[in-house]
Amino acid sequence: MKIQPKSDSKTPIVLENTTLLDVVQGAMQPNQRVVVREGRIEQVEPMAAERRVSEDAQIVDVAGKTIMPGLCDAHVHVTAWTANVTEILRTSPFYTAARTAEILEDMLMRGFTTVRDEAGADYGIAFAVDEGYFVGPRVFFCGQALSQTGGHGDTRGRGEETVIGLGQSAALGRLCDGVDAVRAACRDEVRKGANHIKLMLSGGVASPTDRISNDQFSLDEIRAAVEEAEMAGLYVTGHTYSARAVNRAIECGVRSLEHCNLIDESSIELFLKHDAYMVPTLSTYDALAKEGVEAGLPEALHAKVFEVRDAGIRALEMAHHAGVNLVYGTDLLGQMHKHQLNEFSIRSQVQAPIDIIRGATVNAAELFNEVGETGVVATGARADLLIVDGDPLNDLGCLQDPDRYLHGIMKGGVFYKLES
Repeated sequence: MKIQPKSDSKTPIVLENTTLLDVVQGAMQPNQRVVVREGRIEQVEPMAAERRVSEDAQIVDVAGKTIMPGLCDAHVHVTAWTANVTEILRTSPFYTAARTAEILEDMLMRGFTTVRDEAGADYGIAFAVDEGYFVGPRVFFCGQALSQTGGHGDTRGRGEETVIGLGQSAALGRLCDGVDAVRAACRDEVRKGANHIKLMLSGGVASPTDRISNDQFSLDEIRAAVEEAEMAGLYVTGHTYSARAVNRAIECGVRSLEHCNLIDESSIELFLKHDAYMVPTLSTYDALAKEGVEAGLPEALHAKVFEVRDAGIRALEMAHHAGVNLVYGTDLLGQMHKHQLNEFSIRSQVQAPIDIIRGATVNAAELFNEVGETGVVATGARADLLIVDGDPLNDLGCLQDPDRYLHGIMKGGVFYKLES
């Protein structure tokens, strides 16, 4: 049964007496009117302009509260109901789908109207959201991340030979070794509807047999994936930590680099030269350090968290001051999804509120190839809007306590939350 939202997307909606947060200009614009029709923003105009809408329009008096774009999270795992990813592979995909529905709805209720899943989700989850069977943010997905044998996507322990779960919708990764196998895997993910291709290009915290410092995939394999993605009109994102892993990826044409905690100045130069995007995920290390074992992360892997946690804020500071394209991401697992908004607080050690907000709106839209569609309150854009009681440019706290400050959530012209 479909869950009925708060309003019908076909009914025109007029948001009056709004204070509009222009994320491009970084300014608050009081006394604005926003007209929404059939899922799109039809008009943004001053309240002094004559209102021109049909009599059946729904009029919402925002009473001076802030209207801003819905938030984007560029690194989530919506199927990760536990931090023990091997357990996900051993569990029924029907159970995982049920847990995914809960994770998605919670994300939307935090104000995230678009997310990019970085391994685990597939077209079925994206379609379930689009068609109203799941309540949640719009989902862009890579399908299964591509990993070499023994790489970050290989969940086997040293004594295991059988690869469990690969090919199922609940699996986070698939193994492929050699240029031909990488090409075949890319083509298969494209066939299944992937919005982008993800490569595991260094060691990671949750993988049992690699080290954080590992480089993964040969240069020829990386270039093959980039070529396949570009032929399909897509792009490649890479799981990377070290400067060497990041640099290899950028030089091969990888567009979006995840994590990047251990980069150096040589990496910054390449980010700027190639106009690549960096997606730090600082909240996950903070959460894993505090409650990772409780959330299901095996104790043997927990020590890896501390190799990258403290370096992450230094990498963010370096990239921010250099002008690298920075996008909001979290990479949380299991019970730690609840910390999704903590990324605002952590990044505020380095960035001003508007810069963090841009990372979760217009910068994310650029990365997603959604310029003008997502991340702005502008004529023609999707009507993904938040009504916030507060000024996010002066106090990010109003974005981090949605129960108290988030009075309205609209996605695609439909209210999923609306309070007076």
